[in-house]
Amino acid sequence: MNHRYIATGLLTASLALSLPAVAMSEQAFQARAAEVFKPLMEKYDVPGLAVGVTWQGKHYVYTQGMADRAAAIAVDSDTLFEVGSLSKTFNVTLAALAQQRSLLSLDDPVAKHIPELGKRPFGALSLMDLATHHSSGLPLQPPDVAKDDASLMVWLKQWQPVAGRGHERAYSNVSIGMLGRISAQAFGQPYAQALDDNVLQPLALQHTYVDVPAPQMKHYAYGYARETNAAIRVNPGMLDAEAYGLKSNIGDMLRFIDINLGAVAVPEQLSAAIQATHQGVTRTSEFTQAMIWERYPWPVSRERLLAGNAPALALESQPASRLSSREISEQGVLFSKTGSTNGFGGYVAFLPDEEIGLVLLANRNVPLEPRVGAAFRLLQQVLKDDR
Repeated sequence: MNHRYIATGLLTASLALSLPAVAMSEQAFQARAAEVFKPLMEKYDVPGLAVGVTWQGKHYVYTQGMADRAAAIAVDSDTLFEVGSLSKTFNVTLAALAQQRSLLSLDDPVAKHIPELGKRPFGALSLMDLATHHSSGLPLQPPDVAKDDASLMVWLKQWQPVAGRGHERAYSNVSIGMLGRISAQAFGQPYAQALDDNVLQPLALQHTYVDVPAPQMKHYAYGYARETNAAIRVNPGMLDAEAYGLKSNIGDMLRFIDINLGAVAVPEQLSAAIQATHQGVTRTSEFTQAMIWERYPWPVSRERLLAGNAPALALESQPASRLSSREISEQGVLFSKTGSTNGFGGYVAFLPDEEIGLVLLANRNVPLEPRVGAAFRLLQQVLKDDR
């Protein structure tokens, strides 16, 4: 018996089991993406979109339609989309980095950083409460009376949580916006500068902006309003930069997902900060809330994922309980987040176990169920090639 050949055969079998499957072909990806997203574009009159998948170290990008209908400018890999509440995942990265640098603790009460809110309910919230929407009653948007920083502070002093219902999850641009303000203050900079200097540039995200620079305006898509179909872009508003103000292209967003997957080396403190944003903190009926990221057990049913992205989860306070210890493991977890402005709709999901992530950017605010459902279907189809 030739033991050398047996050993070689065993080694080959071992490698076959341990090496990842060959990534899917570009042609196969384009066909699958078109099959999923062309019907969505037709049904909801989506002017244009960019869909990207990062899988086994390779990027796949599908673009379709128009970034600007009037000027007949097509969507391409350079097109800048408003990412809406996906901006919040960058906000919490800045906050976690501030903690890594001992500039603040996420367990600090708000009043430690804004003393004039001492002895007020908002001042008693922790920074982690702000990062996980665990406020019990903060509204989705800043109230109309908060037209500037002074009037916002007056309103925050008067704010009261929902009485008699405990410490609930209330998805809020106010909570995340104030976290961004406090984090930037810890760095001694305005928010946009603090984010750019300490997160965007160190992560080499060269085409992600709060304010799109003049030379890049030619790449900035128009969004299209649902009701009027008018070409629009995001309006300035209180806490807009912190809560929903970023614009980015498909390449930068895929890189951001690669960084969250741990597939790209970044500065050590930033890597630790990003990992901290993944840790589960509170439990809701459909998912575990991390710092903005929503954690679902994988595999997850389409029905559960859609339930977790239902409009009620953003518009109404929901029961939530603080975990006795953080959920740190990323095994068997799907991370998910939607983002929208009046003219744009996006979605991001990634699975560390599968080394895969997906980004959807569109210049129409497509309803959440078909938006998330289509993205989930494409993820499933790509992963099917690895089975």
